Amino acid sequence: MGPILVTGGAGFVGANLVRGLLERGSEVRVLDDLSDGQAGYLDGLGGGLHATWASINDSEALSATADRAEAIVHLAARSGVQPSVERPETDFEINVRGTFNVLDMARRLGVPRVIFASSGAVAAAGEPPFNEDMLPSPLAPYGASKAYGEVALAAFARTYGFVGVALRFSNLYGNFCSHKSSVIARFLQAAASGTPLQINGDGHQTRDFMHVSDVVRAISTALSAEHSGVYQLGTGRETSVLELVDLASQAVGRQLQVSYGPPLPADARRNYTDPSRAREQLGWEATVDLACGLADTWAWLAAAEPGRASAAQARL
Repeated sequence: MGPILVTGGAGFVGANLVRGLLERGSEVRVLDDLSDGQAGYLDGLGGGLHATWASINDSEALSATADRAEAIVHLAARSGVQPSVERPETDFEINVRGTFNVLDMARRLGVPRVIFASSGAVAAAGEPPFNEDMLPSPLAPYGASKAYGEVALAAFARTYGFVGVALRFSNLYGNFCSHKSSVIARFLQAAASGTPLQINGDGHQTRDFMHVSDVVRAISTALSAEHSGVYQLGTGRETSVLELVDLASQAVGRQLQVSYGPPLPADARRNYTDPSRAREQLGWEATVDLACGLADTWAWLAAAEPGRASAAQARL
């Protein structure tokens, strides 16, 4: 069994995935330019981990880390809808050009398997629940960049004979999310700081919130998949932002205050997933209940940043 390369392995999903792969005995290589990830997320992990701090657009670093790899799990990306609206050129450089570089290196080196982190944003302008048969309909450059990745992966896999699996993540949360700008990360960071939660819009917009441990299981399953494909990952449950406020308050143990701002551009009104294909073909389904997952994430954040959480609690 050869090593597994995880691009973006020092990021939110990557830090959780690397731990899961090491626990199962895999040799893991990480390629991350630390523009979003944190080197400290990988501190203390075992000798089976080899990290290179460089970009996926650095062909020499990419070639060295992908050489003789059993698989590439391509997580590295500029994530988020709003950053892509503000800087679409950066989204293109990392998410489009960078993904091409990863796929082209897999072709050049004969890597037999590529797992691509896609997103429900590919179909965000459609009517939920989203499924794999819907035509791509992104609302923002971020979704468009992920649609490119899915199509390019399928073309490279067919042409060059490797297995290519695209996993469309829904809205993720969990350990190592504290640097992210996603809604749960922002809410829990605000709770730790003792500041009001910022809701953009009326709070009735909905999302499908999935714990990162469920994604790690999906990626591990995809690493054994025999065929290429696209799979929508999520819980299949629709939760409004206002409902999330109540659940976050329960997790934190106090009622969290809310402030409201204007709606964000390219922000989907409703967003949730039909994960039946992943269940039927991969044997995977999400198992972490949102209330339990929020409590676990808050416990991790309080342990990771005890001073902030304690200070916020003391101000009440």
